[in-house]
Amino acid sequence: MKRDSRLSAVLHALLHMAERTEPMTSEELALCLSTNPVVVRRTMGLLREAGLVASARGHSGGWHIKADLSKVSLRQLHEALGEPALFAMGNRHENPECLVEQAVNAALSEAFDAAEALLLERFASVSLADLAEDFARRHKAHLEKETQ
Repeated sequence: MKRDSRLSAVLHALLHMAERTEPMTSEELALCLSTNPVVVRRTMGLLREAGLVASARGHSGGWHIKADLSKVSLRQLHEALGEPALFAMGNRHENPECLVEQAVNAALSEAFDAAEALLLERFASVSLADLAEDFARRHKAHLEKETQ
């Protein structure tokens, strides 16, 4: 089963955008993400609908972050992307009348629901500012290591 990596890609793009003072074009973002500009435009369009980014056309146009980084959580971004499935695992529904299948599905559903709630709670507690701060720390350490 293919994994949905849009949240990771969006975070990557937004952190690049946060480092720039001017807007980034879909083509520039596509290069950062090793994808097609059409994919960038489609994904950024979802974030624009959520009020998180804005775009401008023309020579100096492109995408820029509209929201305050400290007020945007990973959970908001997950929701803006349409709340893709968090887990690749799921229940089997081949024989709904089977009591074994019912017992297994009940146990698994309870575990999946608890894990999803915990993950979404964690997503709500991490902001884009937190990630930008972590990136800045890592970047500084990398530069210091290179100068040694």
